[in-house]
Amino acid sequence: MDCASVQDARDVVRATQLAIEFTVHHQLGEVEREWRAFERGADCTAFQSFDWLAAWCHHVGPVSRAQPAIVVGRQAGAVLFILPLAVTPGAIRRLTWFASDLCDYNGPLLAAACASQLTPERFCDLWREIRRRLQSDARTRHDLVELSKMPDRVGGQGGQPNPFMALATNLNPSNAYVTDLSGTWTEYYEAKRSSSTRRRDRSKLKRLGEIGPVRFVTPLDRGEIERSVDTLIEQKSRSFARMGVANMFDRPGWSAFFTAVATDERTRGLVHVSRLDVGSGWAAINLGLTFRDTYYHVLASYDDGETSRFGAGVAHLRDLLRYSIEHGLKHFDFTIGDERYKREWSDRTVTLYDHVAAGSTRGVPVAAMVLGHRRLKRFIKQNEALWSLFSRVRAAIGLKSAAAAAAADDAPETVRKSPPIAPQ
Repeated sequence: MDCASVQDARDVVRATQLAIEFTVHHQLGEVEREWRAFERGADCTAFQSFDWLAAWCHHVGPVSRAQPAIVVGRQAGAVLFILPLAVTPGAIRRLTWFASDLCDYNGPLLAAACASQLTPERFCDLWREIRRRLQSDARTRHDLVELSKMPDRVGGQGGQPNPFMALATNLNPSNAYVTDLSGTWTEYYEAKRSSSTRRRDRSKLKRLGEIGPVRFVTPLDRGEIERSVDTLIEQKSRSFARMGVANMFDRPGWSAFFTAVATDERTRGLVHVSRLDVGSGWAAINLGLTFRDTYYHVLASYDDGETSRFGAGVAHLRDLLRYSIEHGLKHFDFTIGDERYKREWSDRTVTLYDHVAAGSTRGVPVAAMVLGHRRLKRFIKQNEALWSLFSRVRAAIGLKSAAAAAAADDAPETVRKSPPIAPQ
């Protein structure tokens, strides 16, 4: 069942003891007009923007077969919140955030007055009503609730408390990081980096300049943007192989999704693609999001050739921070991930939370397994020595696998196709 195949019954359920009505929608397009109007003033992040989720629905939704379950809450006829939820199919049906895997932050869209209306007790009552409604419909029945990567505030530091924190939550394995931008680029840079670090940056930039002219480029031509994203994906894929990490771009629809959001006129104002060119080569590439007063650093890559020796990726990051300051943005959000460079630049750590709960008897053991796995993963990731050891072992395994694959590709066709020898 794809994103546009089911007509929404538009059943209206009144939450117990609350003057809030909500509807459940099974088509994203059906709520487009209301969503776009609400989004303009609601507390949310770039990942809850309609255009970002619509692109997911078009490129990834059909292959994921996720069933949208978009809950729109109203009070006195005005939209109070939108919960972009979905149910994924499988032996264990999961209630998740819509497009969860491609959103660095998940959560609701909230009207400015929502926090005062939804106290923790009231939200828990409302959530039980929403869950009951979803379980009563075969399209949205689920065995497991898995809501991940939720910040404790919706809309950033100046937003409002996330009502989902009233549920039982656990820490996500990863944190996110934000730096606040102020003053001129020079003032910001000098405040953030020591004189010795700035001197080292200048030395590396000079070495890059010896290879060829260094330019920060924001391509505007659709064809050039598409080629830039294609190269970013190639560079990032090689990086994943070096680290022994599964290549996210191998997942159905993901490459098409990023190409689409970068080139589509509807998302041009949201998505920013940039490069660091050294001579005729594209040394580093970035795909970020600009939403309200924040730059979201989503995907970054660098060429693994000669320019990588002189910090092309780091130089590109400095240009992105400069770009954000010069365009009047107030925050640079490095998003999810505990890479050291994020911690070095950031002013704030954003703690992320997961809510995992059984939705049926079948979901009870799965919920326990998911929680155990996430706790172990966080324990490893937040222990620097353990994470360093794990990363080195993973990279060694990845390099060995890559070498074996390359050897197989170079082998004669007759050897590659030889049947296995039967055990004696």
